[in-house]
Amino acid sequence: MDLERFCAASKVVIVAGKGGVGKTTVTAALASAAAAAGMSVLIVEVEGKSGLAACFGEAPLTYEEAELRPNLRARTLTPDDALLEYLDDHGMRRISRRLSRSGALDVVATAVPGMRDILVLGKVKQLEKAGVADLIVLDAPAAGHAVNFLMSARGLLDAVKVGPVNRQAAEVVELLSDPERCRVMLVTLPEETPVNELVDTAYAIEDRAGVALTPVVVNSCMPVLPGFESDPEAARLAVAVAAGDDNMDARLSAGLAIALADAESFRAGVQERQARQCQRLAQRLPLPQVRLPYLFTSELGPAELEVLAADLTAGIAALDDGLVP
Repeated sequence: MDLERFCAASKVVIVAGKGGVGKTTVTAALASAAAAAGMSVLIVEVEGKSGLAACFGEAPLTYEEAELRPNLRARTLTPDDALLEYLDDHGMRRISRRLSRSGALDVVATAVPGMRDILVLGKVKQLEKAGVADLIVLDAPAAGHAVNFLMSARGLLDAVKVGPVNRQAAEVVELLSDPERCRVMLVTLPEETPVNELVDTAYAIEDRAGVALTPVVVNSCMPVLPGFESDPEAARLAVAVAAGDDNMDARLSAGLAIALADAESFRAGVQERQARQCQRLAQRLPLPQVRLPYLFTSELGPAELEVLAADLTAGIAALDDGLVP
C-alpha cells in the first residue's frame, strides 16, 4: 500500500498506546514519513511533556506552530490555551483576560467532567475543518486515559443538552465517528502486558467511542541479524570455528566465541518470545500489524527517527491495499 494513500485515508490520525510503548516515537515517525512523501503534516502534542520535539533535535513545542522539517509543523495543545482561544474567537476577549489574570482557567476547564478533553478535541476539529494540513497527527494521552479522552464528547452530549458545549461535543463526535476524517493508530510492544492492554483499548475505542482503527504498530521488535535468520545453529558453529582459525587477524579467543554464541542464543530467545506475542495479538485482535525495530540507543534523535520513518514506510507498503478504503 502506498504511504500517501494510507495517510490520505483519514485527515486526523490519533496515535495512542500504553505509557512507555513509544507512541510519541511512532507519532514522529509517521509524521516524518508522510512529510517526506510530500504531504503537509501538522503534529499536535496534547500532554506537553512527551519530548516529541527532541526526536527532531528541536526545542520544546509551544502553542504556536513551529516548522520542524519541510512540510512538517508541530504545536502543543492545552485545555487552558484552547479555552482562551475559544473565548477570544467568540467575542469574549475581556472575559478570557480576566480568567487568565485571576488563575481561574483550571476551575472553568474542569467545571464539567470531560470539558478539558472536549476543549482539546474541539480545537483539533477546528484545525481539521480549516484544512491546515493534509494530515494531522495527534499524540494522544496514554492508553489509560485515551478511551476517556475519546469518550468525552459522547459523555458531554448526554450531560449538556443545549448551548455551545453541546454543539462542540456534537461536532467532535461527528469527527471521531467518520473514518474518512479520523482514525486511531494503536502502538504496543511485543510483550504480554502491553499486548493485553492494547487489545482491551482497541475494543473499547471501537465499541464505546465509535472510532475506527488503523493497522496496529508493534514497536521495538528485535531485528534479525543477516546470516542468522536461516540457520542460527550454523551461525553459532561458524563463530566457534572462527576461534580456531590459523589466521591471527581473524582468530577469536575461545571465551569471546562462547560469549558471542551466548549473545546470539539470547537474541534468538527474545525474537521467539516477541513472535509469540505478535501471534497472540493477531489472534485476539484481527488487525494487520506494522512492526518497527528495536534501536540500540539510549536516546532517539533525528538519525534514529529517519530509520524508523523508513521502516514504517516499508511496513505500510507491505500492507494489503484492501485494508484502507
